[in-house]
Amino acid sequence: MKAEAPAAHETERVRRFYDKSAADYDRWMQVFDRLLLGDGRSRICSRAGGRTLELAIGTGLNLAYYPRDAHLTGIDLSPAMLAVARRRAQELGREVELRLGDAQALDFPDDSFDTVVATLSLCTIPDERRALAEAHRVLRPGGQLLLLEHVRSPVGPVRWVERLLDPLARLTGDHLLRDPLDHLGAAGFSVERCDRSKWGIVEEVVARKG
Repeated sequence: MKAEAPAAHETERVRRFYDKSAADYDRWMQVFDRLLLGDGRSRICSRAGGRTLELAIGTGLNLAYYPRDAHLTGIDLSPAMLAVARRRAQELGREVELRLGDAQALDFPDDSFDTVVATLSLCTIPDERRALAEAHRVLRPGGQLLLLEHVRSPVGPVRWVERLLDPLARLTGDHLLRDPLDHLGAAGFSVERCDRSKWGIVEEVVARKG
């Protein structure tokens, strides 16, 4: 129990931050998406198929990009973020099951989903390795994991700037020096595709559960 206490404390801190920030989140992300992500959300989410789970769905910014025949479930820690996502889903006419939930301890049986999606969330989830292990658990054999993340750049000068900014980013629960590629193999995934852009800061990954 003692070993889990710091992660639990950090998870609650992240939840409080996003509850307070929900009203302004979309405005921040318009700038981030334009400068760094481009069409990344569309490229990643359009690959989803079958029963699809989005981790940390936030305000539902990805909802417009999923195939219409994908059966969507989204979880998030923040009730305030989910409230915005529900409004967005109604405006889009998109059916999606939205639940309060923690990506580090998913409330779903093993082998429940064909696709798991995470966009800009593994950088904030306190224990990203637990989240990846849970994603692996709930995916059916052969299921796909789709990631769009900002990560530790392989470009030396860019990584140096990330190191300088990381302590400030941590105040919001964000981590600039993470890379899910560090943990995917140990979690049981095989990487089928990895594309980097924007000086290596943005990473798109397609991985599969063996």
